[in-house]
Amino acid sequence: MGVSTPYGVQGLKDYERLSIPTSVDYLVVAGGGGGGGNHAGGGGAGGMRTGNLAVSANTFTITVGGGGAGGASGVTGTNGNDSVFSSVTSTGGGGGGSYLNTSGRNGGSGGGGSSGDPTYSGGGTGTSGQGNNGGVGGGNNGAGGGGGGGAGAVGGNASVNTPGAGGAGSASSITGSSVTYAGGGGGGSAGAGSGTGTGGTGGGGNGYNNQAGAAGTANLGGGGGGGGGGGFAGGAGGSGVVIIKYSAAFKMASATTGSPIYSVSGGFRIYKFNSSGSITWSS
Repeated sequence: MGVSTPYGVQGLKDYERLSIPTSVDYLVVAGGGGGGGNHAGGGGAGGMRTGNLAVSANTFTITVGGGGAGGASGVTGTNGNDSVFSSVTSTGGGGGGSYLNTSGRNGGSGGGGSSGDPTYSGGGTGTSGQGNNGGVGGGNNGAGGGGGGGAGAVGGNASVNTPGAGGAGSASSITGSSVTYAGGGGGGSAGAGSGTGTGGTGGGGNGYNNQAGAAGTANLGGGGGGGGGGGFAGGAGGSGVVIIKYSAAFKMASATTGSPIYSVSGGFRIYKFNSSGSITWSS
């Protein structure tokens, strides 16, 4: 990584740091997919990408994707929106499938499939390098939906009266502290003895028995929980985030829009965008 070791930081004032960074580390997480409605699959997490990008004296556009809407009864959840930093795009999470027999949508991570009677539906496909597939729905009236995929694991498959758990997200320490992002939403269910479809770590919303699914967590890119039987809606997906980090030996950005949260930690400058904006470096 081009900026993995800070240098020349001690004793320098900001006006003495004359060079702009040549490359920056990034975390780009897209919006999570919404959970489906009624016996439904959980939404897939937003795609998560990390890496290092060459930069120059220029303005770079940043888009933070919003989460997808949860589906009403019998309606598949909406996919989340993409997040973008310059040439790096993370794909929005796939919406969860809805009763009867609707597959989860493809996305950064795939949405979970719905339950059905007597058949069931498969999970959506995740995007390579960004997330994982959604889980399979259960095969009868009381069964639950599959869990949405997460950045770190596939969504759980449902069985009789047991919805699938959302796939776990993936941890990043780009801010200086470990935070888990992009967990899948849990499946919703119906029927005596049905349990909770637990959302994946990293902001995935829970799916419940005979109640509405919970929303994914904002700025973590979590998928929404699937709606329970009886016509309950799925939860909305959580919005994404874009984070940029580089050595404090280089000077600050000359301008930003979108009100990013700026901090310095461990000899690095960190810009966290919870909403869309831009960042500019001027030589």
